[in-house]
Amino acid sequence: MRNFNEDNITQAVLDRLSGCSNSRTRRISEALVRHLHAFIKEIEPTEAEWAVAIDFLTKTGQMCSDTRQEFILLSDTLGASMLVDAINHRFDGESTQTTVLGPFYVEEARDFPLGANISSESGDEPLIVEGSVKDSRGNPISGALIETWHADNRGFYDVQRDTGKSALDMRARFHADETGRFWYRSIVPAAYPIPNDGPVGKMLDAQGRHPYRPAHVHFKLSAPGFETIVTHVFLDGDHYLDSDVVFGVKDALIKKLGKIDGHTSPGGQEATPGTSLLEYVFVLPDKR
Repeated sequence: MRNFNEDNITQAVLDRLSGCSNSRTRRISEALVRHLHAFIKEIEPTEAEWAVAIDFLTKTGQMCSDTRQEFILLSDTLGASMLVDAINHRFDGESTQTTVLGPFYVEEARDFPLGANISSESGDEPLIVEGSVKDSRGNPISGALIETWHADNRGFYDVQRDTGKSALDMRARFHADETGRFWYRSIVPAAYPIPNDGPVGKMLDAQGRHPYRPAHVHFKLSAPGFETIVTHVFLDGDHYLDSDVVFGVKDALIKKLGKIDGHTSPGGQEATPGTSLLEYVFVLPDKR
């Protein structure tokens, strides 16, 4: 077939995919072509606008590095990451709700003993985190792996510092005790803007949007025989809870920080009066 125009080119491209031997690859490719062509027909871009779009994607790729993933930021800020997350975590019952992994997860985080202080920052507002991991029937999951990470009180993650992965901070791996409980010490994180000095930041400016995320602590929880959960716990009262730039907030994931009155936390940890406390019960669904 020759003489392609706006009326026949979509079907021509789809016809070219008929030889694809992998049915999933063919389905994805066909859907991509249909929706991309429909998008172009709807907005009718000028050639100059299309060149700007290609330049935007090129610069997005060029911004990526070992410590920054601009394409994840793009996916997050367009709501695509949360949509993929929702499709892949249709859990029943009381399972903990999931949210995006985000661009600052590091697999090489160290294992810490329960009760450890995972922050090197001094003079910041101290925080004790006490949590438990249970199954959908309320039984504790002994030995569950808890991976946790968060920003500092200025809104920066360790990997955003000049030292990068050589000085991991405010991130750790713990294993729950025989009762499914875990606890550790850190500092209260702050709300922060996602990295907005690149193409994604310019996109947000053009769309009239702010780049901020509400204060939160990340958790990734896993155990044999159960689905892995990736989620956040958001701090109640944060200014950006209703306008999270990556659309990750869910009511069930918002918790109000408590204040420890005496010299011990509810979980029995020694504490200075006035120390902030974050408590949360995580529920892992059975493996599907």
